[in-house]
Amino acid sequence: MACGLVTPAWSADSAVAVPEAAVSEPPAVVEAAPALVAPVENRPLSFELDVQPILAATGCNTGPCHGKQRGQNGFQLSLLGFDSDFDHDAVVRGGRGRRIFPAAPDQSLLLLKAAAVLPHGGGKRIDVDSEPYRILVEWIRQGALRRIDNEPALERVELTQDKFVLSPGQQDQMQVLAHYSDGSTRQVTPLTTYMANESTVVAVDAVGQLTAGTLPGETAVMARYMNHICVADVVIPQSQPLAEDAFAGLSQNNFIDEQIDAKLKELAIQPSAPASDEVFLRRIFTDLIGRLPNPDEVREFLDVAAKSRSSESASSSDYRQQWVDRLLDRPEYVDHWSNQWADLLRPNPYRVGIKAVLNYDNWIRDQFREGVSYDEFARRLVTAKGSTWQNGVATLYRDRRDPEEIATMISQLFLGIRLDCAKCHHHPFEKWSQKDFYSFAAYFSQIGRKGTGLSPPISGGEEIVFFSGSGSVKHPVTGETLSPTPLFGEGGTVAEGQDPREALAQWMTSPENDYFAKVQVNRVWAALMGRGMVEPVDDLRSTNPPTHPQLLDALAKHFQESGYDTRQLIRTITASRAYATSSDPNESNVGDRLNYSRHYRKPLRAETLLDAIADVTETPSSFGGMPTGTRATQVWTHRVDSLFLDTFGRPDENQDPPCERIPDMTVTQSLHLMNDREIDSRIRKEDGRAARLAKSEFSAEQVAEEIYLAAYSRFPTAEELAYASTLINSAGDQRRAAIEDLMWAVINSPEFSIQN
Repeated sequence: MACGLVTPAWSADSAVAVPEAAVSEPPAVVEAAPALVAPVENRPLSFELDVQPILAATGCNTGPCHGKQRGQNGFQLSLLGFDSDFDHDAVVRGGRGRRIFPAAPDQSLLLLKAAAVLPHGGGKRIDVDSEPYRILVEWIRQGALRRIDNEPALERVELTQDKFVLSPGQQDQMQVLAHYSDGSTRQVTPLTTYMANESTVVAVDAVGQLTAGTLPGETAVMARYMNHICVADVVIPQSQPLAEDAFAGLSQNNFIDEQIDAKLKELAIQPSAPASDEVFLRRIFTDLIGRLPNPDEVREFLDVAAKSRSSESASSSDYRQQWVDRLLDRPEYVDHWSNQWADLLRPNPYRVGIKAVLNYDNWIRDQFREGVSYDEFARRLVTAKGSTWQNGVATLYRDRRDPEEIATMISQLFLGIRLDCAKCHHHPFEKWSQKDFYSFAAYFSQIGRKGTGLSPPISGGEEIVFFSGSGSVKHPVTGETLSPTPLFGEGGTVAEGQDPREALAQWMTSPENDYFAKVQVNRVWAALMGRGMVEPVDDLRSTNPPTHPQLLDALAKHFQESGYDTRQLIRTITASRAYATSSDPNESNVGDRLNYSRHYRKPLRAETLLDAIADVTETPSSFGGMPTGTRATQVWTHRVDSLFLDTFGRPDENQDPPCERIPDMTVTQSLHLMNDREIDSRIRKEDGRAARLAKSEFSAEQVAEEIYLAAYSRFPTAEELAYASTLINSAGDQRRAAIEDLMWAVINSPEFSIQN
């Protein structure tokens, strides 16, 4: 995510009031908060209400400055002001009290440094004629109070406008209001920090002024004031409007198309044409079962498609969905989707032991084989217990042993909430505090273990995971013992004698918890559509909004109502026109990477690509410690050596799960396809496809046709067929070598390794 974080260097032109370019403040706001907008000299000033916002707005408490772990030059503040008591003590009493001078406030070191009167590594942050400077002087003169009498608490912040539609180069002004517990409201626009998720789409300056870029697009702009966050959506439509009938001939197969079309119309983007039957067939095979269709399957599908188009009967019009249903019932579906979840759950075998990893992998595959619903799958994982040699899912708690470590993994996998930052301080881009983090971690504080424990790099022993009935988690700063508490909403209460994980699983999978459904829907959507509505797929937060929030909500509700049936979710997505759209761009959507106006091309997964090479060459794979003919999607640990899988993005088990695959293709991958001796030997193998075709009585045209059907799931074009036929016919007694060369060229083409 490209970020443009703006923190101002205050000048005489930067006052607490909104700049003239801003939209005027509604009169009701001023009337509602006379105490907060009164002149500085006429009201008592509070550290938390008046001073800390200045420290945040000037960047003093950010990571590169005094907010880092040990501060800067002996002066440390809490990161982004999450601990007001600590910060007040650091300013008033830290440094032996030399940072402020009540007898002569303007001579305080705090001001002399910030105004660059004295040398300051952070440079000049405020001007002596600015409103923030006057606030700091008056606060020190009043005695540098931590709190004032009847001090209200900041409850929330809001934008007066949370959606902007701009033309290229146009400017507009954001305005931020802070609301307090006594009903008062303060205009805090210049004291707010802004960040645009895509600064090339729209830039935002220190006082919230937006400037649209030159190209159409959309992004979110975060406004953060004192750890309260609000987000504005900024859209820059195409400057060239669409024809009124641009969408007239396009079908809307279900609610997915309705939502996507509404967004495309708003952005003036014309979707691409429907994908051909050949492209759609290869797409559903690689997406749903992780393999290519064989030539007979291609011929059967295309024959059904041709008959369907020529028939007027309603029953023949859903042939594509019938094939989707067929694929979802095939055993390869289990291996393909289990392999994807194994990426997220697979532990390091050097850490937990080979047998435990094998049992864990078998357990994951069994859940998909049995058709276990997603909510039950999550419950079984979270509440796992027993022997790692008898119940493979218990390996989760052999691998993850500290409550804090488990909490970050479970929250990210099943809630799409990344809590890592809140372990040390208030989350900089979300509402989660340290107390939220450690209260959530307390659900995992009573996990007991019996056995040999861990002894990397061997760790071969058995371990028993059980509910111990004792254990707690303490807040690292206050030392308070925290009760297990969910991150939001109701529920999650632990009954006396109950395993806290059971209460957590019940709260987590409750229909009221929409995070649970959304993160899985987004994960499946990304696997099928080429990108998630939220990216990264497991980072759901207000500052990283979905491209289609209403669609994500609707799909999550649909997923819940289906009983968390992943197969049904896949059926619904693949039935949409959006899924079946061509990947070829038109003039209108060539720059679109967010709105699904076309299908986004993506490289095949490493396992799918290796299995595709095995299928095209008709040479079974061989993996160490596994039977000959094992498919790559059936490999149960990354300790099974495969240079090919490692080159094409298989994640490293020594990294911290959830393991992430790098989706981009690399030069190394291209060189590997061109030069790998194993691929060359597969093509030239005596019992491979090339040798079989060379010995057959097939004509050159028939040979080329079979290779294209096997590799591309389509017949060759007339030009391709003429070239391949000439190549083979002119080879004479070198017919086999010519066929091998053709196969090598096909495997090295982008069409083979990329899904259209």
